Amino acid sequence: MAGIDGRGVDTMAQLGGISTMLQERDQYEEPAMPNEIDQTHDAKIESWVESANDTSSDFPIQNLPYCAFFSENSGLMPTCGVRIGDFVLDFEPLVEAGLIQVGVGLDATYFCTLSAEERRELRRVVFDLLRADNGELRDRKALVRRALLPVGEVEFGVPVQIGDYTDFYASLYHATNVGSMFRPDNPILPNYKHIPIGYHGRASSIVASGMPVRRPRGQLLPGATIADGEPVFGPCKLLDYEMEVGFFIGGGNEPGEPIAIEDAEDCIVGMCLVNDWSARDMQKWEYVPLGPFLAKSFSTTVSPYIVTMDALAPFRCEATKRAEGDPEPLGYLDSEANRKAGGVDITLEVYLQSAQMRERGMDAVRLSRGSFKDMYWTISQFVAHHSSNGCNLQAGDLLASGTVSGPTRDTRGCLLELTWDGDPWAAEPVVVPGTQRTPIELPTGEQRRFLADGDELIMKGYCEREGYRRIGFGECRGVIEPATE
Repeated sequence: MAGIDGRGVDTMAQLGGISTMLQERDQYEEPAMPNEIDQTHDAKIESWVESANDTSSDFPIQNLPYCAFFSENSGLMPTCGVRIGDFVLDFEPLVEAGLIQVGVGLDATYFCTLSAEERRELRRVVFDLLRADNGELRDRKALVRRALLPVGEVEFGVPVQIGDYTDFYASLYHATNVGSMFRPDNPILPNYKHIPIGYHGRASSIVASGMPVRRPRGQLLPGATIADGEPVFGPCKLLDYEMEVGFFIGGGNEPGEPIAIEDAEDCIVGMCLVNDWSARDMQKWEYVPLGPFLAKSFSTTVSPYIVTMDALAPFRCEATKRAEGDPEPLGYLDSEANRKAGGVDITLEVYLQSAQMRERGMDAVRLSRGSFKDMYWTISQFVAHHSSNGCNLQAGDLLASGTVSGPTRDTRGCLLELTWDGDPWAAEPVVVPGTQRTPIELPTGEQRRFLADGDELIMKGYCEREGYRRIGFGECRGVIEPATE
């Protein structure tokens, strides 16, 4: 039931008693499906947390992403709060002091059980407490020392207890590139432009940013096909990353009750970065006929912050316009609001630092820069389609976009594409089947077609728009460790 959490607490009644300053929203822009641009997005408002006012910060007062973290106060159990500048604001001391009146769990899963309006109200309350001109929290020095923790003194975990994980395949550029490698005469299968393609991933192997990733072992073919020899078992040789964007479900739906596309965004708490590590040689052998399995399930890394849909309101954009001749989405996947503001303009960057680069004190090099606005399918369409058969999405579920790639080589979101020499988007495409690849040159002279042991992948995401503060997603990191003996 909306407004009642798992402990029987009427959270709407609690939140309804909290006063906010946001009474005059007419001075701000029109709603952006369905999140409004209001005073919490005003670029002129600063925080008494000085580091949040740095224009280069990912975490100004206009962001306030949820996170789960371990600290000296939390002991062995994580606690929950928001990131602000170079600090984390721990909610638990604020609840004890009566400044916020919501339940506090071990992580942000609790906030996924709140309604969209309850989450929006909580954000406004925290925003108010952190404003430079509000001394309600600022002037209580002892409380500030307990609640405001330097990021260097905490360890971040996965932001919620993820029950289920679904990965989509929503970039037409990515799907066309990959399809052109293996099916040059038929790169896009007939269903792709009619239906958001996805598969169910493994929630148990999702890890927090910074956790090492062990190179998987599995069945590999010694050549290009089974005709070249029987499979062998050993370490993956073609290990890759996938630059993705994920989002967490709030509320959800009852079994058998689909979520209409008009209601889909009320069921989305916020977004994060996702690295869906991929063993390409294992995947090539196992994916027919049921799709990815062990090539994907060994590890998925997520960034530590949930950037709320309310914080992202100024950065909404039109959904990708379909090319002439493309089928229009079926009714359950289509709405005027989704067409006008279904996209999210997030800049996504991928960096690589080899072990030798670290030893020599060299910075990571950027491999790609793309944008989430280039996706063929939208987040609302993911939710509407996923639940269309009556599948019940639950609070804390993670849905991911699939690899985010764009129209040019430097926007490709994985090494499988970046090092490939084909170009299906050229006027006269020359698609070379097989393994022809141009390696990436690192400043040490090393080359990469796929990832080597000791390589660290760093993903970054941020939103920028004139007249608004830049907000960021932080980093999604992972170092490759050798396979087990």
